Amino acid sequence: MFVILRTMTVTEGNSDKIVERFSKPGSLVEQQPGFINIEIMVKQTRRGEEEVVILFRWESEEAWKNWEKSDAHIQGHRQNAGQPKPEYVLNVTHARYDVKAIKGAAEPTA
Repeated sequence: MFVILRTMTVTEGNSDKIVERFSKPGSLVEQQPGFINIEIMVKQTRRGEEEVVILFRWESEEAWKNWEKSDAHIQGHRQNAGQPKPEYVLNVTHARYDVKAIKGAAEPTA
């Protein structure tokens, strides 16, 4: 499994705008081969700021790269090219991870 982690710091009261944007049903990324899911988390940070963490899970790094190179992804970014980021977005970071282990809840014994 491969994970893309995007962390966005926004002004207080605006995390819902990010959550809404990334949780809309029927997005093109959901149709991409190898896409598993998106998990969106919100954390209260210092007064006046919120942190939104978006975790994109992919079957492999190759599946993610195919999405990055796809016409749908490129067109989506072209539509926003040259537009300033919303004022409420203070900072955005990205990270990529290879998932080495996953552990679930223990199975109950009878």
